Amino acid sequence: MKETVLVVDDEADMLENCSRVLGRAGYRCVTLNEPAYLAARLIEDPPLLVLTDFRMPGKDGIEVLKEVHSFSKEIPVILFTAFASVETAVSAIKEGAFDYIPKPFSNEHLLMVVEKALREKKLREENIRLRQKLGILYGVDKIVGTSVPVRQVLETVKKVASTEANILVQGETGTGKELIARVLHMNSRRKDGPFVPVDCASLPEHLLESELFGHEKGAFTDAYAAKPGIFEYADGGTIFLDEIGDMPAALQAKLLRALQERQVRRLGSNRLVSFDVRVIAATNKNLAQEAEAKRFRMELYYRINVITIEIPPLRSREGDVVLLAKHFLEHFARSNQRRITGLAVEAVKTLEGYRWPGNVRELQNVMERAVALAEAEIIGLGDLPPSLQSSAQAGASSCEGLLALSYKRAKSRRLADFDRQYLGALLGKHAGNISRAADEAGIDRKTIHRMLVKYDLAKDDMTLKNEEHAGNR
Repeated sequence: MKETVLVVDDEADMLENCSRVLGRAGYRCVTLNEPAYLAARLIEDPPLLVLTDFRMPGKDGIEVLKEVHSFSKEIPVILFTAFASVETAVSAIKEGAFDYIPKPFSNEHLLMVVEKALREKKLREENIRLRQKLGILYGVDKIVGTSVPVRQVLETVKKVASTEANILVQGETGTGKELIARVLHMNSRRKDGPFVPVDCASLPEHLLESELFGHEKGAFTDAYAAKPGIFEYADGGTIFLDEIGDMPAALQAKLLRALQERQVRRLGSNRLVSFDVRVIAATNKNLAQEAEAKRFRMELYYRINVITIEIPPLRSREGDVVLLAKHFLEHFARSNQRRITGLAVEAVKTLEGYRWPGNVRELQNVMERAVALAEAEIIGLGDLPPSLQSSAQAGASSCEGLLALSYKRAKSRRLADFDRQYLGALLGKHAGNISRAADEAGIDRKTIHRMLVKYDLAKDDMTLKNEEHAGNR
């Protein structure tokens, strides 16, 4: 497979010469004479290296450099210009350019600099692969994202990973709570000990109790042999209690006692067993509100909530959707031995415009599907699930329809659509409980009731009223 080099220059002769020289040397040379179309070209056909002129109308080489590195900092950028000077070279290097070639230059010099840049790039990539082989699989850099909310999470993780404090990770389903827990463990003093996850929502109460604390032979039906619990297995390491907000109330009391005493008693035994574990718990619920409503034991909440890490939903992570999509694309293309090189512009726009109710997990599934079904090297709109295609079409139709209205009416309609969608999602999250919805949204109950009447939601969805009534009994 030939290595792709992108050459950006407004002079046709320069593009032709570079294309000829690089082509003869075995590279796949792609040229661009209009820097304004750089972003689309980077997305459609990502290069391994970029060569760009320094002086061009509309966008200079430094601007090209910054745009390339906003797409990927791993792409080396080499600048060339007829206006060679020490000051220019220094400014380019400071901005992150790999090197600087003054015009006129020999073909040999051009190839030497290109080969050097690609060689160093390969060495960096090999170092990353080596680190992975050595088992550093859950470093902080495993958390993909550059948005402000993600950077805040990363800062918190870096600060608290090495401590012994119990941690509560909160976030919607699919946001990557277990990944955060694993990163915390692998960057702690307990990294050589076990990491033991347990899903508190998937097991019946008696089985969950047995999983946590263990049992003796004959403790219950089917207990044919003694079995240590997860707290014993996790001794010296970390236990991850996923979806702890769904743990039965009776078991919450037993868990609290175990954490306070640092001891457990197996089912069917009178003997106490000591343990040394760090607890990381996770939930998709607002556990503080659950505790206030007495649906979760307040003392347990304080015990596990020494430090809280809030994982943002994907829809609030501006700029991270495409970054994550490319990350998953590369992973699945590599694991499935498919040559998939990038995303089409239409696919990028659709991914960015989608709300992602299933968060990062949904995006991961979408990219795995796209890689499996793609017939070309570029993932297009047709490779995305029908639900995303419909969403893109609906969005386009909606915008076209607004143009038939006055500005004031179009704005009013769009705001009303937002109110309906937000209110529906908010009440859905809280199972129709208006009090809890109002608390989270920071508005009063009367406002929500007025919105229900205004948008006729109270008549359209009677389950909301019923569920609210049940929740307040």
